[in-house]
Amino acid sequence: MENIITTECSIEQGWNPNTHLSVDLKTLLRSDNKMKAGMNYQGILRRDEICEEFRYDEHFTFVETVPQTAGKRNPHVFDGKYITVTRRDDGSLRPNFKPMKIGAGFSVEKYASGVANELLWALEGLVENISVDEESE
Repeated sequence: MENIITTECSIEQGWNPNTHLSVDLKTLLRSDNKMKAGMNYQGILRRDEICEEFRYDEHFTFVETVPQTAGKRNPHVFDGKYITVTRRDDGSLRPNFKPMKIGAGFSVEKYASGVANELLWALEGLVENISVDEESE
């Protein structure tokens, strides 16, 4: 049995992770005066650059948008071949299995490996590292 579990999801899932250090971020929010820690905001992030002869400034502007479907619950935050992950109103994540197509050529090992990979890819970008003390609570 071949074990295929990888955490390098960026290329395979279309993610391009980047870190922009020391940037200015201007926020235009509808729901709060200031961004709250741990709260997700829906909107548009724009990268603004000011290039002048002797100066280069990199800053970003975030504009919060009104949700397209007011009342839609549990939005999908990951949609893979085998699973989807939804975020509940309280912020918790819920993995959901998609229907299995069992037929000729179905491999239990390949299916289980695919599910495990997608779970790693999904949770890698959605769950922050927590300390051992917080985990035991």
